[in-house]
Amino acid sequence: MIDVEGVVEMPKPKVAERVAAEVNGWPMAGASFVLVVGGAALFSVGAANGAGVAIALGVVAFVIGAILAAGLTPVQPGKARVLQILGRYSGTLRTDGLRWVNPIATRREVSTRIRNHETAVAKVNDADGNPIEIAAVVVWQVQDTAQAMFEVDDFVEFVAIQTETAVRHIANSYPYDVHTDEGGMSLRDSTDEITETLSTEIGARVQAAGVHVIESRITHLAYAPEIAQAMLRRQQAGAIVAARQRIVEGAVGMVELALEQLSAHNVVELDEERKAAMVSNLLVVLCGDRDAQPVVNTGSLYQ
Repeated sequence: MIDVEGVVEMPKPKVAERVAAEVNGWPMAGASFVLVVGGAALFSVGAANGAGVAIALGVVAFVIGAILAAGLTPVQPGKARVLQILGRYSGTLRTDGLRWVNPIATRREVSTRIRNHETAVAKVNDADGNPIEIAAVVVWQVQDTAQAMFEVDDFVEFVAIQTETAVRHIANSYPYDVHTDEGGMSLRDSTDEITETLSTEIGARVQAAGVHVIESRITHLAYAPEIAQAMLRRQQAGAIVAARQRIVEGAVGMVELALEQLSAHNVVELDEERKAAMVSNLLVVLCGDRDAQPVVNTGSLYQ
């Protein structure tokens, strides 16, 4: 794991997710239906016959059935229910289907599905002070529902702000490109290392909110418009210099090979002055950026 420097150490969470006390909701739904219908029937019969006991039993049965019905909680796949009883966290429902919990518990729904968050294009300065534009996308998921609900006010907004902060910090920590032979990491050339560092930093920032970062990627990276043309010319100049260097290396090798072949096959004997002239002419022909115009020498070798 890459060590991320400069990340604010978040406070340790004071609450952790635990399984809530719950039972299968279908038997409780059946019991609630029977009590409500039976209570209503008893009340009607007691009211018709003037039987106070039947009326009282009917009311009690109806109230118990209604209380049982209040505890029925549907849970969708990919979502969870965070339970609170009188302000205290009592557990989390993750089992999908119809469940039954304490009727007085408040139930807040939390999505545990995988989500994407893409930052807006931000204009920042890289490590060399050059203005650049950068944006990233982070794939995340709620891992601890209790921390997501109680450690921060709004965990979705928290992830968005912390992601943007991490992207800006990464952009400030590395140059856009490396222009020296010393090497080193850059935003443009070290994509895998930079994204790993970004994922680690975002994960450290949002861990307190019970969020797990699955992956992050830089989706937009470019020089700011005001210096883009200048940087493009510098890149082109670097490419031209590198190409010229390769051409010169190849030309020197070809000249050396030509001299060796002429000497080995005794084609012609050249003194040092003629060798220097031949080398000069060959280098001009091989290194020139335009086709050479041949000149026929009708005189001697020395004219």
